[in-house]
Amino acid sequence: MDLDQLAALRTPEGSAALDAAARVAGGDPLTAAGALRSAGVPAGLAAAALTQAELRRRAVGKFGSAAARMFLTRAGLEQATRRVVADRRAARLRAAGVTTLADLGCGLGADALAAARAGIRVYGVEADPVTAAMAAANAEAAGLAELLTVECGDATAFDVTGVEAVFCDPARRRAGTGRRIFDPNAYSPPWDFVTGLAARVPHTVVKVAPGLDHALIPAGAEAEWVSVDGDLVEAALWCGALAEVPRRATLLHEKEGPPLNASGRGGAPSYHLTGTGGEEATVGPVRRFLYDPDPAVVRAHLVAELAADLDATLADPSIAYLYADAARPTPFARCLEITDVLPFSLKRLRALLRERRVGRVEIRKRGSALEPEKLRRDLRLAGDAAASLVLTRVAGAPTTLICRPVPAAG
Repeated sequence: MDLDQLAALRTPEGSAALDAAARVAGGDPLTAAGALRSAGVPAGLAAAALTQAELRRRAVGKFGSAAARMFLTRAGLEQATRRVVADRRAARLRAAGVTTLADLGCGLGADALAAARAGIRVYGVEADPVTAAMAAANAEAAGLAELLTVECGDATAFDVTGVEAVFCDPARRRAGTGRRIFDPNAYSPPWDFVTGLAARVPHTVVKVAPGLDHALIPAGAEAEWVSVDGDLVEAALWCGALAEVPRRATLLHEKEGPPLNASGRGGAPSYHLTGTGGEEATVGPVRRFLYDPDPAVVRAHLVAELAADLDATLADPSIAYLYADAARPTPFARCLEITDVLPFSLKRLRALLRERRVGRVEIRKRGSALEPEKLRRDLRLAGDAAASLVLTRVAGAPTTLICRPVPAAG
């Protein structure tokens, strides 16, 4: 996609091509291209429209129905924030009294659009000309052009003295190749610039990869890990006046209903677990119930805080499974009832499952080198019963736990 192609897609002819592409997207690409050319759409315009239609189809999971009006790139879509996460972040900024925001490296505009929807005046900066033009087009399509303007330029050169807050999502993929960048100093903008924003702007938020090394978290910042329906999707650093606690695990849900793992009130939008991130949970024996913490809890180093809430202990100091005598409702972990504890032995496990006519197993693991799908094949399951297998270590020894789910709380 280049600027000329984007401009062509925004003409009446381009809009018609996008509508036609949306009707045939998702099937065979050659058939779809042939259908557009048969309808009189020029080949170049047809290719651009079909690319957008396919990206919009993929983007529904992140942006919902708004995806149908957005202009997207593959790399931009992959790094873009999910709408449920961006909306929650924007609401927190608005609650902190923020009315003006600079989004440095705004990409396609996912976070900038959310802030504008919350009533914040947003100034987006994006280095790539096509991506910047797409972000501006997305603001116009959303009816937010008066609150969100985008300029193509160097984020490090933007004058932040005129805004109350800064949001920065540094690029973590190499331009051209799309390969992930694991060294923060190679981010764009670079890490020293990003972390230096907190000293220049009263309210600073930085989106980072979920695998961020805790040693890189600036002193005084709040580090938050966010999961959506059980999937860990991002981490963020809240700096300056926005920092409320050292560590936070936030669980969000895109669909109405009870949280994943069956606890809490139905339809609740988010759950938060906070703490220092430096506590250690007590180690004890395997007990009747096993809790598998949400990945946001694990990455935020808040397993000890969750253990205290559940009156639970670890069975191995390096494995983030918790064990308790009672099943307590919590949105922060899935609860399983343990029926058997076995030192790992394929022969013994296969015999026990055959005796119980187990034909379906869910396999979870922490601290085990076994490959779940290979183990599933090796077990040669047959029967109509189901079970959950947990591959782990207990006091350093490879162990298999046979479990059954704890029913959802009403």
